[in-house]
Amino acid sequence: MTGETPPADAPQEYTGPVVAIPVYAGVSELELGVMVSVLRLCGGEGCVRTVNRSRASIVTAGGLVSTPHVLFAALPEPAALLIPGGPGAAKAARDPLLQGFLRAHAALTTGTGGSGLLLPGEAGTLDGRVLGGPAELADTLWGFTPADVRPGEVVTDGALCSAPAGFAALHAALHVASALWGEQAARDAAARLGGSPLLG
Repeated sequence: MTGETPPADAPQEYTGPVVAIPVYAGVSELELGVMVSVLRLCGGEGCVRTVNRSRASIVTAGGLVSTPHVLFAALPEPAALLIPGGPGAAKAARDPLLQGFLRAHAALTTGTGGSGLLLPGEAGTLDGRVLGGPAELADTLWGFTPADVRPGEVVTDGALCSAPAGFAALHAALHVASALWGEQAARDAAARLGGSPLLG
């Protein structure tokens, strides 16, 4: 019989904004976990897409195994980007496919944590920006010709929020969540995760 309506308890296809999170071998599971948690609290299960050049499982910095949701070519058009850091960031930043993806989406609302800044840096999208991030990366970040580097700080410059490593990635995630779902939703997510950073 045609024209049947799906059962009331059938899962509904997600139609809201999608946030793309590039992942790679050696990504920080803490930063990735914080970012995914904030997004799912604000936008629901379907709002997050981890993306890589392959669907093959990757091993995080702490040894966890994770399988990316989609290939770059299969990713729905994202509304924003979140870029976690980790010891594998420097190698991932040299991937031409990832660089092209970041250049193509440089105007989107973006949050970066820790060494995740190396990815847009190598893609050439940090030129003229004011950057925060890890103090130990300050000299490297200056090589990407930013307007300023503020080591150890969380800095929001227009659509870009850059934060130090670890749990400070919460700020980057809240920046994106606030832009897509509103400041109150972001504040509620921060409270549920046990943090209450001020949203700029």
